[in-house]
Amino acid sequence: MNIKVKNVTKVFNENTIIKDITYEFKTGNIYGLYGRNGSGKSVFLKLLSGFYLPTSGVILYDGKNYNENNEFPPSLRVLIEKPTFFPDMTGFENLKLLAKIQNKISDLEIEKALEIVNLLDQKDKKYSKYSLGMKQKLGIAQVIMEDPQIMFLDEPFNGIEQETVKKLLAYFTKIKKNKIIIISTHIKEDLDNLSDYIIYFDAGKIKD
Repeated sequence: MNIKVKNVTKVFNENTIIKDITYEFKTGNIYGLYGRNGSGKSVFLKLLSGFYLPTSGVILYDGKNYNENNEFPPSLRVLIEKPTFFPDMTGFENLKLLAKIQNKISDLEIEKALEIVNLLDQKDKKYSKYSLGMKQKLGIAQVIMEDPQIMFLDEPFNGIEQETVKKLLAYFTKIKKNKIIIISTHIKEDLDNLSDYIIYFDAGKIKD
């Protein structure tokens, strides 16, 4: 699997947010997107995910342009900005609802994802009662629970205690062999211990 970004630019209301980016992501690697808030990281991830369409340029997954038919790559899961779930459902119930879309994993696999993010003991608590860190953990759990080939995570460690961050760093390193994992953050230390490649973002461009 590879993702080729070719001369991609994104303009909003005459403001150019992403500026002529060309890059290739390959299976077996963890890529860190590093840059200050407002540098364009989240917009870039939304372009890769298909949530935004490029103003110009193209994004190809193994040579296929999914944007042409408003499709999404089938084995892609993302966490971008603040995760949102149904407040009156429990953490487990929210994940179960999402899992029913493809109906490919069991309750046990959902619970395994919750265990990886250290949230299993809170699975029966309503989402409305979750702290910021717990909400973030649930967002990560929905990314990993179906074992997708491609994972994009935007500032995933916000509000999460260091014990769980270390556990997740080890987990992503362990599973990366057959995956493309992209993690964006403005905290460089999170990427130094994790990334095979660090991509520096500044003002919508990739810096050398």
